[in-house]
Amino acid sequence: MQDKKHIIKILQRTQGALRKEDYVKIKNLSNQVVHDSSVYQDPDIISIAVVIYALSKLIEREKYEEYSEWPSFYRDYVNHLDRGLKTLRENNIEGFRKEIEQIRNSIEKLSGKLKNYMSEVFRKAQINKASRIYEHGISMEQTAKILGISIWELAEYAGQTGIGDVDLSQTMPIKQRIKIAEDIFK
Repeated sequence: MQDKKHIIKILQRTQGALRKEDYVKIKNLSNQVVHDSSVYQDPDIISIAVVIYALSKLIEREKYEEYSEWPSFYRDYVNHLDRGLKTLRENNIEGFRKEIEQIRNSIEKLSGKLKNYMSEVFRKAQINKASRIYEHGISMEQTAKILGISIWELAEYAGQTGIGDVDLSQTMPIKQRIKIAEDIFK
């Protein structure tokens, strides 16, 4: 795993924000992870970005608390995140991966509407993080592949957010380009 120290700091800050139920800070921490994931394209880092972002969405939407399975699901989610941080500190990358995978697997233990809601939250978190990685210059195809989503899902989301709205026809004035070329050959 690339930049393990930074990920540990992000997870520690996530724990602090979690205690305060500060979903905005948690969402921002997820966005900080996106930069690393764009640079390294490391699946572990990308998983953390998705898990943290999904967590912010779970806290933000209080309606989930009405389901009887919610308290145990949420407790397990947080416990796996805590154990993931602990294993990462111990340099146990495989243990870390297992804890993150357990978060995803805990959705499968749910039933009914809560299972559908949680699955949807994670799916949208993947698409959101994919769009942020794409925004950092990674190709749409590569980004979709890394996150396990379709190019069409990413393209639709990116189209709605305006990420791809770039005026490619706008160039630097000719005099400025000549000046740069002259400076290079001095």
